[in-house]
Amino acid sequence: MEIYSFIDPLCPDCWGLEPVIKKLQLEYGHTFRIRHLVGGNVETFNSFKRKTEGIKTHADVAKRWERTATRSGMSCDGDLWFEDPIDTPYIASIAIKAAELQGKLQGLRFLRKMRELLFIEKQNMTKQENLVNAAKDTGLDVEEFKKDLQSQASIRAFQCDLKISAEMEVNELPTLVFFNENIEEEGLKITGLYDYEVYVSILHEMLKEEPIPKPLPSIEHFLQRYQFVATKEVAVVYDMSLEEADAEMKKLALKQKAAQVPVKHGCFWRSTAQS
Repeated sequence: MEIYSFIDPLCPDCWGLEPVIKKLQLEYGHTFRIRHLVGGNVETFNSFKRKTEGIKTHADVAKRWERTATRSGMSCDGDLWFEDPIDTPYIASIAIKAAELQGKLQGLRFLRKMRELLFIEKQNMTKQENLVNAAKDTGLDVEEFKKDLQSQASIRAFQCDLKISAEMEVNELPTLVFFNENIEEEGLKITGLYDYEVYVSILHEMLKEEPIPKPLPSIEHFLQRYQFVATKEVAVVYDMSLEEADAEMKKLALKQKAAQVPVKHGCFWRSTAQS
């Protein structure tokens, strides 16, 4: 089956879905392919002032980021909106499409790095110099990336995502749409953030069977695979409380396999294991 994941790279709620996506891929990745698309509409990308949500000023956006971080457990620092506010958000989405021209996996790595720089380090990811630094950190061909940022191919790919988003009536982000192999059946759409079990239930419903989940890697190997993870991600993937996950990560830190990275909300961990 196939899952369409509609996200806005600058959306804190979409960032909050990361732990669930990781666990789904680790346990059930053998049953589905996931396609990442930039959702929303042109108006969404042209303005963050969504009056229906009471968001009219940068201070309103900052408050929303802080509330989302507290609720989701994935840190995002709203101070960015006071220090270096975003004014052309669609550029970040075009940058993802530019990265994807070097491969889907590279595009995913770029998206993750971009979010880390944005939500944790308060870097305005609509500025070219920050996007180029993210590309460099991701291991992309930087010169190709610079060209593709300005290319019609990236813009067309972005517009294609928006068209699919409109056709599927995706009006809120994040949204996942589940499709099974029967092309005549409609996809099942779920918008927002839910507990992991909700997504597994939908997976079972669409597959019309209960696939056996793959065993999870050790936490040490999980960190080595992803290199930089939140305590929240460890907690969700391993079905632990935040306190339990923090204790496990501190054990790895004592073995010099992990380094603690304090952030505004919660904590992240960087792998220090030798490759």
